[in-house]
Amino acid sequence: MAKKKTTKPTSKSASKKAKEKVSSPEFIAKAPIRRLMRNHGADLVAENAVLGLINYLEEWGAKVTKNAMDIVKKEKRKRISAADIKAGASM
Repeated sequence: MAKKKTTKPTSKSASKKAKEKVSSPEFIAKAPIRRLMRNHGADLVAENAVLGLINYLEEWGAKVTKNAMDIVKKEKRKRISAADIKAGASM
């Protein structure tokens, strides 16, 4: 009689972690963003909504920083100030 081939059950947590790694944000943590959304009335928030907001904030932050760096370079400085960030956000 032949032995049955058994397959190891795949760990759901391992596949979930791999999935999160691919789409997870780079710099901003999920918990503070979820808390921010909850504090402004969103009691139930989907994971993709949190990730979408984080991705938007990271892209916007990168754009503002780039604009601020352009200002700093034109003025031949090295340090970005709060005024540079405000000016970079309005560009």
